[in-house]
Amino acid sequence: MQFAVNYSPQAADLLREGRIEVDRFKCPPWKDLLREASTLRPVYVHFDLVAGRGGLEKTDWNAVELALKETDTPFVNVHLASLVGDLPGITGSPLTDAQRQRVTEQMYDDVMLVVQRFGADRVIVENIPYLHAEDSILRRHLLPTCVEPEVLTAVIYEAGCGFLFDISHACISAETLEMDARTYIEALPLERIRELHVTGIELIDGRLEDHMPMTESDWQVFEWVMNMIAAGDAAQPWMVAFEYGGIGKLFDWRSQSDVMAAQVPRLYETVHGLRVRR
Repeated sequence: MQFAVNYSPQAADLLREGRIEVDRFKCPPWKDLLREASTLRPVYVHFDLVAGRGGLEKTDWNAVELALKETDTPFVNVHLASLVGDLPGITGSPLTDAQRQRVTEQMYDDVMLVVQRFGADRVIVENIPYLHAEDSILRRHLLPTCVEPEVLTAVIYEAGCGFLFDISHACISAETLEMDARTYIEALPLERIRELHVTGIELIDGRLEDHMPMTESDWQVFEWVMNMIAAGDAAQPWMVAFEYGGIGKLFDWRSQSDVMAAQVPRLYETVHGLRVRR
């Protein structure tokens, strides 16, 4: 099990100074950024592929394949997401049973496009955060079907692929659905985890934001998940990634060196100190 953090200039400086340690940097598939980050540590690629909106067949799969090969990234990740207006006849929620089934089938069909290209054992499906329409950064309402644990489980098992479990996304979805976060998480296909993402969550201007510093409640949930992995109640991921910091406007205001200097070592030690009971 390895540990990564989003590549950022701040993280790079801290690594050079010996104030943090990582096994890899997590990066988007940007050639210049990958080249820059790889001078310090190995990198791996996180793609912005989305299953559930149609049109995935237009992806430049040769470019995806090349990025995987050049960075020795073991998995192609896809996000399950279908928005109001993506599919014909689905203009709002709640959905009828037939509409819910249509959304599920589109997500499955899109995942299978990736599976057929790369093989099921190289594909991982990520849960995304469900927010109310007025809060959605996507500006259009995400259909709640996308984050229902039974739907996530069905798509992953029917496609035969793995699960990229984002803890903060799950906590945000549970809050929006008015569910207990741990109850929601326990209903996810934890036995199919291949990669794990963690960040803090804060309420900012009335909106839950992830990619934030870890709070005490975030640490508690993260350590609970890690204990499940240690006990064999959840699968051991190849990578645990702290998704704090990054490049560009999305991350400029949440790439603080003091946060990384304080929190990255604790995360690194937790990951590398975990002893999985066989």
